[in-house]
Amino acid sequence: MSRARGALNTDSLLKLVLVLVVVWLALEVLEAFVGALAAVLGIARPFIGLLVVALIVLWLLDEI
Repeated sequence: MSRARGALNTDSLLKLVLVLVVVWLALEVLEAFVGALAAVLGIARPFIGLLVVALIVLWLLDEI
């Protein structure tokens, strides 16, 4: 009984590696974008909380 080892074509293997590298690079770019967004929102987080509280209070007082 012989097994078909190495049945994967070289071109297919290169395409698979290329796809994995593209996914890896996309994740790196996404991580950088999320990190920058978190840094910007990190400063504004208290203001966002105050805005949410103000909107809830205005909604409860029927001012919205």
